[in-house]
Amino acid sequence: MAVKAHYPNQRVAIFVDVQNLYHSAKNLYHGRVNYRELIRHLVGDRQLIRAVAYVVKSEGVDGVLPKETPKETVARAGASEAAFFDALVEAGLELRSKDLQVYADGSKKADWDVGMAVDAIRMASSVDVIILVTGDGDFIPLVEYLKWGAGQLVEVAAFRRSASLKLQEAADEFVNLEESPRIIMRPRR
Repeated sequence: MAVKAHYPNQRVAIFVDVQNLYHSAKNLYHGRVNYRELIRHLVGDRQLIRAVAYVVKSEGVDGVLPKETPKETVARAGASEAAFFDALVEAGLELRSKDLQVYADGSKKADWDVGMAVDAIRMASSVDVIILVTGDGDFIPLVEYLKWGAGQLVEVAAFRRSASLKLQEAADEFVNLEESPRIIMRPRR
């Protein structure tokens, strides 16, 4: 992985794996991500064409909490999630959302890997740089396709401690979010 120079005329698209980033910030730093600062940091003096955040509606919003869950708890969860989604939009992110999948055996699935990959491939011809904000190693084939199949510069931004090493190496540039303290918002004590 070589670090590429940034130029003001570069057109940038950002694709944010919110689940991955949210849980990394929470588990590593007991904090939250400042998405407005994240976008500012990643774009720099380049031209932002599109920034998309991929979110999953939780159980509190789609009504699949156990029936005995108090209505106030369900309402609080829904309001909190709605406020979070609103904050993402206010930070300049376009939201793509889907419902949490709950299977008959009680297992749950919630990821946007394929949707995020398809969107990045669709946008590749309209931009100069694709920035994937995720540490998930499942995106390595996407990075390789975008670089070698579509001829794009690909940056990956994540917290180094929770990012796949192979993903970091596959990217043209890895942006370690741990090095920008304004991206993490820690709770006030």
